[in-house]
Amino acid sequence: ISDMIESDPDFRVIGTAKNGFEAVEMVRDLQPDVVTLDVEMPGMGGLETLRQILRTHPVPVLMVSNQTEAGAGVTISALESGAVDFVHKPAGIFAVEHVRDELLNKLKAAAKVRVPRYSEAAASHKAEKPARALSMPAKGKMSTLPSNTFEHLFAIGTSTGGPKALQTVLTALPEDFAHPILIVQHMPPKFTRSLARRLDDLCKIRVIEAEDGQVIEGGVAYLAPGGYHMEAVFQEPRTYRISLNQNTPRNGHRPSVDVLFESVSRLPYLRLHYILMTGMGSDGARAMLAAKKKGAASTIAEAEETCVVFGMPKAAIALGGVDYVLPLGKIAEKMIALAN
Repeated sequence: ISDMIESDPDFRVIGTAKNGFEAVEMVRDLQPDVVTLDVEMPGMGGLETLRQILRTHPVPVLMVSNQTEAGAGVTISALESGAVDFVHKPAGIFAVEHVRDELLNKLKAAAKVRVPRYSEAAASHKAEKPARALSMPAKGKMSTLPSNTFEHLFAIGTSTGGPKALQTVLTALPEDFAHPILIVQHMPPKFTRSLARRLDDLCKIRVIEAEDGQVIEGGVAYLAPGGYHMEAVFQEPRTYRISLNQNTPRNGHRPSVDVLFESVSRLPYLRLHYILMTGMGSDGARAMLAAKKKGAASTIAEAEETCVVFGMPKAAIALGGVDYVLPLGKIAEKMIALAN
């Protein structure tokens, strides 16, 4: 990791820590601009180390995760707790160069982020929610509506900072929100599955990782699986389905927000809404503009003040494809108002 970082003249590694306890002390003493933090460490694990760092010396932290279910679960918790983003360890020698480029790009974005101090009160508030959600059987959530009864469909695209942003928006939707939500979050396989499970535990609506051929139902949020483009397709008589494919990445991403938005804009009979939230790059911006020109019911971009990285929303605003620019805490409220 140190060699990868120092291959870029914009960075200098000022310290390496053997474990979490040492990391907390070194961050306090050396005051770095950005930290890479392993998810799995001896002694104090990556998640607790992250929280300690954010309590004592808030600084942008990029998690380094194994490509495993366990690693994915801890990484999702780390993003909830305040980590800016993550990279996964290379699976072999031939993957090192790809990881190097991703690491450096994400470090450059992370170094510009203002990180709030970790809040014990917020953490305890978060901790209460999954306990209540987990005690409720899945069938206790509002049963979904047949695909031909909803009138609105919402499509959301996000990247860096997205897991926390999605949690803010989706947990604010009521149990009787009767319209489907299709989501692209730039993430690799396993991580999207863990994210969907975590969001489903916390939300009143159902949140699932999408499957190919699945009928789209009201009151369900569908998260595109890592490594697959997700499209919405129409079938007579008035049925909407999920279609997954592994076509060439768009804008460097698979899943791509542009691919999702373009497919949604082809759906008949529905009032269509497009939302772009925090993330690097411009994925989704061009397709949002095209959808607006085609007569989208609404287009929404997250405001700069709440974005972890003001990239994707900024690109959409610059193109003129946005109806509403809203802080993160107001997006669910707007979705409810539009659906009503």
